[in-house]
Amino acid sequence: MSSASGQVIEEKIVLKAADGGEINGFCARPASGARGGLIVLQEIFGLTDQMKSVVQFYAGKGYDTIFPCFYDRVEPGLAVPFDEIERARATAAGLDQDKVIADIGAAAEAVKNPNGVSVIGFCWGGGVIVRAAADVSLKGAVAFYGTRLETFLDHQAKCPLLFHFGETDHYSPPEVIEQVRKAFPRAETYIYSAGHAFANDVRPSYDPQAAELAIERTLEFLGRVHAAA
Repeated sequence: MSSASGQVIEEKIVLKAADGGEINGFCARPASGARGGLIVLQEIFGLTDQMKSVVQFYAGKGYDTIFPCFYDRVEPGLAVPFDEIERARATAAGLDQDKVIADIGAAAEAVKNPNGVSVIGFCWGGGVIVRAAADVSLKGAVAFYGTRLETFLDHQAKCPLLFHFGETDHYSPPEVIEQVRKAFPRAETYIYSAGHAFANDVRPSYDPQAAELAIERTLEFLGRVHAAA
């Protein structure tokens, strides 16, 4: 089923990964003239309404955008409420990383574009972008307050990276940010006067000033890497 809202067309599609697994993908596309493809990777909660709004936003900025529903491999349609954080953490931690990368590869195929495909990840997904940048053909990879980043530092990214960190985010303390900078010296790294999940506009940690600046920088980054296709 698909629906059109203004100049953005939404649909849900089935993604079939290389390992044979199938998950849903929530897509939003500009009606015409896409600048490139874009994959949005979840926080630990799955496909929430807020994540849908992120997909719709970037589609409105001209990108064929898709959210791969990784939790479908656990329970079809699963989205964990924000107040069930321990359940969300356990579910995210239980995902098979190889299958996650396979699902990202399938998502990349679904939004394949002559100008290339990039990825944006939030929280848990912000860590996964590093491995995706190593294992999937991408034009660029962006992390918003990525978690578990120290576990991905041995992966060799094959595309430009952009990291957004919150100054008071205990999931990415100064020592982790320094490790990221040393592992990826060519990456663009910004630190904001904010905490974790500062760009999630339905959570108490939302910081509009930091979020707007990070989004502005993300759009500039995407425009640059896709223009170089």
